[in-house]
Amino acid sequence: MGERKPLIAGNWKMNLDIGDAVKLVQTIGASLKDDTDREVLVAPPFTSLPAVKQAIGKAKIFLAGQNMHWEMKGAYTGEISGRMLQQVGCTHVILGHSERRTLFGESSEVVDLKVKSAVFLGLIPIVCVGESLEERESGRTFAVLEDQLNASLQNFRADELMPVSTILAYEPIWAIGTGKTASPEQAQEVHVFVREWIGKTFGPVPARDVRILYGGSVKPSNIKELMSMPDIDGVLVGGASLKAEEFIPIIHYGE
Repeated sequence: MGERKPLIAGNWKMNLDIGDAVKLVQTIGASLKDDTDREVLVAPPFTSLPAVKQAIGKAKIFLAGQNMHWEMKGAYTGEISGRMLQQVGCTHVILGHSERRTLFGESSEVVDLKVKSAVFLGLIPIVCVGESLEERESGRTFAVLEDQLNASLQNFRADELMPVSTILAYEPIWAIGTGKTASPEQAQEVHVFVREWIGKTFGPVPARDVRILYGGSVKPSNIKELMSMPDIDGVLVGGASLKAEEFIPIIHYGE
């Protein structure tokens, strides 16, 4: 117990057509060793999920949805439920990504409903939090993150302890797609804060076992340094996960 296996996750966002998605996941799968000490995950667009699942075959690659609705079914035009994600082979779902929060007005309270639904279904949520450049520069990083964590995970406090399979992702908004990266030390400082918050809120076992990923301009040139930090348990990769020649070296860092 207590071993946090590194997780390398690729969020493809609204990119790659079905053929390109299949080719990419086949190339990733062919690069993986059977006895790998890390987990690999991809989150394609909804329309590519069935084809990517088929293309994964026996490779050890987890499949995630990029979002979901909290209800099981109903009159929610344009939405997809967690159960629908499971039916096409998803084991994980990304929730509260900063693009959902900033571009689509998704509040932490809505993220909380989705997290509760995902856990009820047995989907593993990857819950994202992060601060803007203005919030960081005004010294409010920790206050903002604490507010997001409290509101995005409040159902656990109300109903049950946080399952240790839950994954948190720290994504500084100022580092997503901007080419700016939090330094490994900056990221580690925030990850320590998040782990301490978990301990304070849920106790020592989740604090020890819950994985915290870093996301924000992760690339082959900075992955090794990021992963050398004791509280960075993996990465959520955006742009660099769309090209095999960038994502595969990230997956195999340090090998």
